[in-house]
Amino acid sequence: MPSTPSHSGVSLTPAIDAPTGQESALDILGVLAAMPIFSNVGTGSLSAIAAGAEMIRLKKGAVLFRQGDMPTGFYLVIEGQIKLAFTATRGAEKVISLRGPQQSFGEAVMFADKPYPVYTQAIAESRLLRIPREPVFELLDRDPEVARRMLAGLSMRLHAMVLDVEAYSLRSSAERLIGFLLQSAGTGEEVAEGRVEIDLPASKLIIASRLNVTPETLSRVQHDLIEAGLISVQGRHIVIHDVRRLREYRP
Repeated sequence: MPSTPSHSGVSLTPAIDAPTGQESALDILGVLAAMPIFSNVGTGSLSAIAAGAEMIRLKKGAVLFRQGDMPTGFYLVIEGQIKLAFTATRGAEKVISLRGPQQSFGEAVMFADKPYPVYTQAIAESRLLRIPREPVFELLDRDPEVARRMLAGLSMRLHAMVLDVEAYSLRSSAERLIGFLLQSAGTGEEVAEGRVEIDLPASKLIIASRLNVTPETLSRVQHDLIEAGLISVQGRHIVIHDVRRLREYRP
């Protein structure tokens, strides 16, 4: 089947698989119960949400929704990696966010009842849970604690976007890449210093767009960090030789 063009400039490929018989309502209920915002929700309320939820499998390159589509719920990534991006008038792509396992997206637009400002595309084979808005709204009316948790999650995402704007405006390309690597390594005490190995979640092209630099600039900065003995690179596999040294590095 040929690809179908969309007004976002992204080809829609027929790459969405129907869920298998193994992905039962019981599986969906377990996934929901593991989400922090639903951790203390009673089985009855959770079952109502699970009843309308849908498991979706995406092949690599599949577009889930297009820029301008209307939301019907929000999504939780179970496996894989999802890219949120928009396309400029001249066709250039800007990656807004990468969402991985146990991360959600689409809540803010669902609440606003506005068209999606971005499109979403699987950059790896992925499995998602689509959670419809009607039972979620009913739960929020009954349980203020769930509303607070969802609001906290949206607030943290807004805070991250503000930090992005700061990085694009005030930080050098090297500082952006270092920040991205440190964030990928985690921020806990266990990685405060010493050697850490990470696997990048996406291609160099996507990460460059995410950091608002050109792929050529990203390659140059990566080479500089290698020459400085701070990292080693093999494909998407990155070895940070000393987290503290990388954090303190000033190009």
